[in-house]
Amino acid sequence: MEELSQNTAGGGQTVKEEEEVMKENLTEMAAPDADEEDEEALPHSEILDIFEEGLARLVQDPLLCDLPIQVTLEEVNSQIALEYGQAMTVRVLKADGEIMPIVVVQNATVLDLKKAIRRFMELKQQREGGVKHVSWRYVWRNYHLVFQGEKLEDDKMRLKDYGIRNRDEVSFMKRLRKK
Repeated sequence: MEELSQNTAGGGQTVKEEEEVMKENLTEMAAPDADEEDEEALPHSEILDIFEEGLARLVQDPLLCDLPIQVTLEEVNSQIALEYGQAMTVRVLKADGEIMPIVVVQNATVLDLKKAIRRFMELKQQREGGVKHVSWRYVWRNYHLVFQGEKLEDDKMRLKDYGIRNRDEVSFMKRLRKK
């Protein structure tokens, strides 16, 4: 952890300094000045707008620039874990050719990857609209995840044990019907 805080992020600041700046920005948004405390309380919608504006500024930070503007705390934490080497990105190739960058912890299991794929798709659907419901039971009953020709069948097995590393590609493969 100490070594990581010495690495420099964009702009010549250390990661630790970047974190301090982000904390200060959040503190400023959360704690109004003495002048503002005397005024009437802001309605929830205005506070939400102010928070979203501050979050949009944070996402412009070089450390978090890959995140969407409507970012969730989970996505911010995942990106930070990636920067610290505590997580990895698994590229999941869908049948239509789309590649989904899925972030999971280093010692994730196949089940963790499946849950992360589900969460990624839910967030994508919320942001873009489109299909309202996906039957994940149907998806996992009819498709395998495959890495280098090997089916990821055991949900409890770690991705490392299959040889999956950061930025490796996993794809969906249609299951053959048993008669």
